[in-house]
Amino acid sequence: MHVTVDPRVLYFGTPVVLLSTCDENGSVNLAPMSSAWWVDQSCMLGLDETSQTTRNLIRTRECVLNLASPELAHAVDRLALLTGSRVVPGHKLRKGYRYERDKFEAAGLTEMASEKVRPPRVAQCPVHLEAVVDRVHPFGEEGSGLVAVEARVVRVHVEESLLVPGSRRHIDADRWDPLIMKFCGFYGNSRNVHPSRLAMAWGIPGA
Repeated sequence: MHVTVDPRVLYFGTPVVLLSTCDENGSVNLAPMSSAWWVDQSCMLGLDETSQTTRNLIRTRECVLNLASPELAHAVDRLALLTGSRVVPGHKLRKGYRYERDKFEAAGLTEMASEKVRPPRVAQCPVHLEAVVDRVHPFGEEGSGLVAVEARVVRVHVEESLLVPGSRRHIDADRWDPLIMKFCGFYGNSRNVHPSRLAMAWGIPGA
């Protein structure tokens, strides 16, 4: 039997991405996000238009999408309430965000050089997608504060253990277990692996 509901969020399950970009002074910003989906060799990223990540993407037109595994849930959560914006937007201040210059260090993660773009990869992530920005679209109603960033993947790096033996083109779906954001909780292998500080800050029940 179905009932009509009004859910706080519609996150039925999306992969967690650590998005690395470069600031105007050349320093690296690392931001967790999970509003991402792919078609062919491109992806669409849903982002806050006031974030440092969004400003970096618009200015430099490049990034790395680092796909996290469930083992990295704690590291991802350490980034949840950090921002690369020196002037923290009011709506983020009210949620407890603070400025952090070195997010790699704050999360306990390691930079790894990319091949096609300037932002570095996250060494601990099993999948790295180097990408360039093709278009930025307004998203949602007027004044929503959201944008959809269309990025094209130009290089893919995958941990060798995830590949079908003998192949450089096929990832074994049974071996790839991504960290998933499901209704604002971190999930891996179909189980909750860590509560989300970000979800709690935004007042989402059950987070």
